[in-house]
Amino acid sequence: MTSHRPEVVFRGRRMPGDRALVMAIVNRTPDSFYDKGATFAEDAAREAVDRAVAAGADIVDIGGVKAGEGPEIDVDEESRRVVPFVAEVRERHPGLVISVDTWRHEVGRQVCEAGADLLNDTWAGADPKLVEVAAEFGAGYVCSHVGGMPLRTDPYPAPTPERPFWPRYDDVVAEVLAELTTAAERTVAAGVPRGGVLIDPTFDFGKSTRHGLELLRHFDRLVATGWPVLVALSNKDLIGETLDVEARDRLAGTLAATAIAAHAGAAVFRAHNVRETREAVAAVAGLSTVD
Repeated sequence: MTSHRPEVVFRGRRMPGDRALVMAIVNRTPDSFYDKGATFAEDAAREAVDRAVAAGADIVDIGGVKAGEGPEIDVDEESRRVVPFVAEVRERHPGLVISVDTWRHEVGRQVCEAGADLLNDTWAGADPKLVEVAAEFGAGYVCSHVGGMPLRTDPYPAPTPERPFWPRYDDVVAEVLAELTTAAERTVAAGVPRGGVLIDPTFDFGKSTRHGLELLRHFDRLVATGWPVLVALSNKDLIGETLDVEARDRLAGTLAATAIAAHAGAAVFRAHNVRETREAVAAVAGLSTVD
């Protein structure tokens, strides 16, 4: 049976608690692993946000820098890509929760001033000033786990003589839990409202497919921490390697994993396929309800 989900509030915006929330992905980048730059242009990004809202997205997550390896993008360029766009989305969709995927406090400050409600820190506090910005504005904050990976390393790197990094854990679930709960408490201590703090096990980042599957199988332990859990596994390598399919053929696997995590009580799903994900979490909520 689906667990009770903790209350989630972003800058005073109280979120529905009867089902998992859906966070649409809109990448203002030319080199996203999934959409290959389909929403880099402003018009395309604007249309993507409008479609996501029409499809039932509760949150839209806007990013200006590819998470993995790629050309260097400085603060000015990242800001140029996301800050005016956040302001436009805020005006077009006053009730929408806007998230920004950034690790930089300079960008975080500008997007919060433009109307962002949530800072999605994919790189686990690489810039410790970002959490201070979230606290200053009363914005939400995502605590992620990357297993010690260097900033903007490819999320799932194969070991090579030049880069021998490979994720190793004695107990991946216990270690992820310990790091995320510590980070979440530290975030609240810094002044971020408790109801706006999410934890993200961050599938593929610093974890092999085996590690990701272990986390998914024991997802109830993440939920049992009491922190709202964000799931970002849409079309990722965890799905591709499990099913031996390329990125464009991972929807079925993504929805299966979504159902598992939703039934365990996940709070938010970061998704490329908004309508299908919204239907999946609604189905889990409905099918799990006992009168």
